[in-house]
Amino acid sequence: MNLQVKITNRQILSIALPISASIVVPQINFITNNIFLGGLGQKSLALAGITGVYYLIFAVVGHGLNNGLQALISRRAGENRIDAIGNLFWQGVRISLVFAAIGILLTWLVAPRVLHWSLHDEEGVKMAVQFLNIRIIGLPFLYVYQMRNALLVGTNQSKYLILGTATEAVVNIFLDYCLIYGKMGLPALGFNGAAYASVVAEIAGLVVIFIVIHAKGISRQLQLFRSWGFDAANTKLILKQSSPLILQHTISITSWEFFYILIEHHGDQALAVSNTMRNIFGFFGCFTWAFAATTNTMVSNIIGQDIHHRVIELIHKLIKWSVGFALIVCVFLNLFPHACLSIYGQGEDFIQAAIPVLRIVSFALVLMSVSVIWLNAVTGTGNSKMNLATETAAIILYCTYNYIVLEKLNLPITWGWASEVIYWSTLLIPSFWYMHSGRWKTRKI
Repeated sequence: MNLQVKITNRQILSIALPISASIVVPQINFITNNIFLGGLGQKSLALAGITGVYYLIFAVVGHGLNNGLQALISRRAGENRIDAIGNLFWQGVRISLVFAAIGILLTWLVAPRVLHWSLHDEEGVKMAVQFLNIRIIGLPFLYVYQMRNALLVGTNQSKYLILGTATEAVVNIFLDYCLIYGKMGLPALGFNGAAYASVVAEIAGLVVIFIVIHAKGISRQLQLFRSWGFDAANTKLILKQSSPLILQHTISITSWEFFYILIEHHGDQALAVSNTMRNIFGFFGCFTWAFAATTNTMVSNIIGQDIHHRVIELIHKLIKWSVGFALIVCVFLNLFPHACLSIYGQGEDFIQAAIPVLRIVSFALVLMSVSVIWLNAVTGTGNSKMNLATETAAIILYCTYNYIVLEKLNLPITWGWASEVIYWSTLLIPSFWYMHSGRWKTRKI
């Protein structure tokens, strides 16, 4: 079984397109949640932004662990060391379950105090706390699901990703409809119905993908159960590789929660508009994030093959695809903003308030399509500390700018969303410099 990749457009698309499909499905879930919740009123739609970003903070902890594990699995695949892959996977699962337990306890014990302190609307705080106490139960299933992602992408079998995510989408949409409004004989749970629907959907997606892995013989091919016991050395290696990435992603999304808290101070409409922007950013950014994940795995694999001199060539190929898709999205959003925003059913005033923000977001998507490729190339080299340093600098500028613009100067939220340009530019410059410096060529993981 040869898991080494080739530097071709066909190889890039064979990895990236299934990843993009698997990323689109959770974004469809987010959008569906918000469309159904929008039917309950603007307050529910606005609170979906706060609760969604909060859960995303914990989701990106798993994403950071996923990225670190994926880089290690891809490196072993490039070295053709299939026997080492299964053990790495099981250490990642163990670590993720510990992190999930911590996330649940923090949400139940600490989050209510933080929300009471930061939000102005007491009724909104009560609704958010009840929602999150339910939603966080899905965290262990999400984390194991993300470890499965690292395994399949790292071994160039991303085509199987869509099966689990498609299951998750179907279950989530069906239960959203039933549990929010009380259809098909199920109770009408309102805002909390979306939380229950998401948890059940995550469990369903996880079950299906493990059935697929077993049915396709992937467990046997990768020798997953040959060495699944605790391995202190590999556990330490995963934590060393992933910890900076976990911290990087966590502070990134925490800053986004800070941004949403500042937006909440501008009223329900501003928060509702920003929540739809998060949906649009996430949905239309799926291709970009797919090429980013492809960059991580292919760069690590190529380095594992000891053909360092072709890494920059690979990055340039990936950028062409990433930017191409982003430009198509940018043109579409600017030509048809009304169509994109009307699906939330919030009226003409809402749409007119959102259109200027949408134009900023569309430009930021193009800039992001370049930045994430260089950033994930750094991840693929194994220098996750460089990622953390870059992210820290970007977040400091991002939060400082937003605090001044939104809180001190009280400018319209369009100015706040312009911070995306600052953020992605700050990530791009040091990542681009580091990859062209060649300092990564001597790193071993």
